[in-house]
Amino acid sequence: MNQRSGGCLCGAVRFTLTGEPLSIRICWCRDCQHLSANGSVNVLVPEDTLSIRGTLAEYTKSADSGNRVTREFCPSCGTHLFARSAARPHLRVLRAGNLDEPASIRPQLNIWTASAPAWACMDPALSGVPHQPAPPPESS
Repeated sequence: MNQRSGGCLCGAVRFTLTGEPLSIRICWCRDCQHLSANGSVNVLVPEDTLSIRGTLAEYTKSADSGNRVTREFCPSCGTHLFARSAARPHLRVLRAGNLDEPASIRPQLNIWTASAPAWACMDPALSGVPHQPAPPPESS
């Protein structure tokens, strides 16, 4: 297991991840496209493996999956850092671009491919699903 760290653009929010990701996915849902202007690389982690230093602002809305999703960002620089789904409160989504060493992870799957624009560059080595996949199995 590698400990990973990261933070926002201005450094006001820092985080440490002490467990391995459950899943690493490139999401093409419309919400992620709005947040990143492209597909967003999302790292799904158990909530109890993530420690956060600094203040976060929140925005909650219903996602295309039907779940209420709370997105968390730095109130100073606006960097989008995390997301939580009401359907899976024990998990957190971490935006991979905010890791100090984003090369320490590798995406495994493209999701919401039905929403991807025609110009989307998807790695042909990764499988894809048209909408929301089932959650990864729980770690034991």
